[in-house]
Amino acid sequence: MLIRPTIPAVHPLALVTGASSGIGEAFARALAARGYDLALTARRTDRLEALGEDLARSFGIQAFAIPQDLAELGAHQAILDAVTARGRHVDMLVNNAGFSIAESFAAVPWSRQQAFLMTLVVNACGLAHGVIPAMVERGRGRIVNVASMAAFAPGVAGHSLYPGAKSLMLTFSQALDAEYGPRGLKVTAVCPGFTATEFAQTNGTADVMDASPRRLFQTPEQVVAATLAANDAGRVVVIPGWHNALAASLMRALPAGLVRAILMRASAKYHLED
Repeated sequence: MLIRPTIPAVHPLALVTGASSGIGEAFARALAARGYDLALTARRTDRLEALGEDLARSFGIQAFAIPQDLAELGAHQAILDAVTARGRHVDMLVNNAGFSIAESFAAVPWSRQQAFLMTLVVNACGLAHGVIPAMVERGRGRIVNVASMAAFAPGVAGHSLYPGAKSLMLTFSQALDAEYGPRGLKVTAVCPGFTATEFAQTNGTADVMDASPRRLFQTPEQVVAATLAANDAGRVVVIPGWHNALAASLMRALPAGLVRAILMRASAKYHLED
């Protein structure tokens, strides 16, 4: 449903996935403040519509909800079709939707692992594939892929597919920049560390996360501000927070075996036993 105010489209449109909470919601608020109309997608329709109505009132933009489960095959096309049905095109794509699975790989049904890959990889890449041709034709466009500090980490016990998926989104962003940066697109991968969102509640590690030092956490708003500033400047990779940037540098500089041993010990508490 179209969320008021229903005025002629005069603003660029940002499509934000996982917009119902956390970093996705913060992206929606920041982009509305910049004058973007919004296509908001996630599973929770009530949250999307409430957010859209709030932002439409506050910033005089248009917003519409596209309820969609990105774990489903073909979800990316359903979202793009919903945008087209409103006579709009995507000027900025924010691939934010995601979750993690704290148990060992074979301890959960394959359907859940498949849903992870569909959400974080397949449909995210599908959305980029769908919006890039028209962006190239217009000579401008923006894509933000939410990766993670895990993109720089080796695999450890638990969250088996997460580092690989986030590493893919990092290198995918670099490839898109190489291919389409000269044609007017700005592509940025953001690699947040600990961020104060509902993420840990979803994967069952909230108690452990709550016990972690809060000084290591950033707010979604801090992550988004750093990301948009980097995208404005044409930076392909941004790591918000000096402590996260330092940690990423160490993971890349130290011997791989040492890094893996350190992370195996440090991450054990985030691995839910089978």
